[in-house]
Amino acid sequence: MVTVKTAEEIGLMRKANQIVRDSLSLIEEKIKPGMTTKQLDKMVYDYITGCGAKPSFLGYEGYPASACISIDEEVVHGIPSAKRYIEEGQIVSVDIGSIFKGYNGDAARTFAVGKISDEKQKLIDVTRQSFFEGVKILREGVRLGDLGHAIQSYVEENGFSVVRALVGHGIGTDMHEDPEVPNYGRPGHGLRLKANMTIAIEPMVNAGTYDVLMLDDGWTVVTADGKPSAHYENTVAITEDGVEILSL
Repeated sequence: MVTVKTAEEIGLMRKANQIVRDSLSLIEEKIKPGMTTKQLDKMVYDYITGCGAKPSFLGYEGYPASACISIDEEVVHGIPSAKRYIEEGQIVSVDIGSIFKGYNGDAARTFAVGKISDEKQKLIDVTRQSFFEGVKILREGVRLGDLGHAIQSYVEENGFSVVRALVGHGIGTDMHEDPEVPNYGRPGHGLRLKANMTIAIEPMVNAGTYDVLMLDDGWTVVTADGKPSAHYENTVAITEDGVEILSL
């Protein structure tokens, strides 16, 4: 069931998302070659709990960490490890959620580690901008197919592909609520957005094919062709005259 939020509920989600935003800013400041993904995960846990919130990913359907940390060809849901070292030239996608007074925040960024290739930088930039291309058209009454089409068109015009097997989602008291929010679509199709709906929009963009595979750990999703992938996500509230990005 799709839920419409009250102003008070959106206020709590705004706080949850500010905690997520600031956690990601901390990672951006601290990430460097030689760190382990587990060290980054501990930073996220310490920051979120220090703000009086809970990491929403920790224990979610058995997930063992506070952040999903995915490197290069890993699309999403990479499990942090004390044995996984971050290297110069890699791109690292970090997805974080927090729960504040029962309400969820959710956002993701892809970071460059040191000097990266021009293609990887373009991939990060296009993925980020594809989110904003979608936001440009958002307002009450817009259909989800229009949102997905705006994201997909921008990505494909730049020579990349949008993952089909994974989508964004509604968000509120549950991290994953209805509706599903695809990053691809047909104009004029899909659910019409209403004022005070809250959704997480999260383009996952691959340098090569949009096909993905699941690793044996049951969580980590990788590109089928081994080419790099980037991820950019924010939680947004639909307003009567546009959109508020809660995690910026």
